[in-house]
Amino acid sequence: MDDETTTPSKKIADEYLALGGRRKAKVDDNIVSTRAWEDDAPEAAAFWKEKVEPLNDDERREVELHLPSMSDT
Repeated sequence: MDDETTTPSKKIADEYLALGGRRKAKVDDNIVSTRAWEDDAPEAAAFWKEKVEPLNDDERREVELHLPSMSDT
């Protein structure tokens, strides 16, 4: 679903996952973080470091909210 209704944060999350990203979102009392039990593919790790880590806290939170949730597994 890559159209004009897709948000930039959703596009970033989707690209990260398509590259083999394995982080999962953890939302607890409105605090968002990520957890990884398996290593990301090298391309996904590089993408996260280049595109997600430099974002400010609010922007990074928006990306993380589009990742699969720990509670979904």
